[in-house]
Amino acid sequence: PTLAEDLAHGCILIAQKQAEGVYNITGDDYMCIIDLVKKVAQYYQLDENLVKAISSSSLNQKAARPPKTHLLLDKAKRELGYNPSSFEEGLSILDVQIYARQHEE
Repeated sequence: PTLAEDLAHGCILIAQKQAEGVYNITGDDYMCIIDLVKKVAQYYQLDENLVKAISSSSLNQKAARPPKTHLLLDKAKRELGYNPSSFEEGLSILDVQIYARQHEE
């Protein structure tokens, strides 16, 4: 998963360092979709047993999706000092944003 704030910060680091080349700017946590959804359910104290896995073939997508994807962040960490938020930190950030949005006047 990639938190928008981490992506923006990675872009700022690239600009500040005038870096050139390809950098993977994503979250550092690796998980499949079912685990991601269950972690969100746990965070919000929802019944994760309501979440059921399905096969991606049942989604009728035009292109096949790889079962596992993960990008290496070593270069971005080493050359840019990139340090993404953990998935749980990202949920906390989103929670604050959602709360603020709900309480805007």
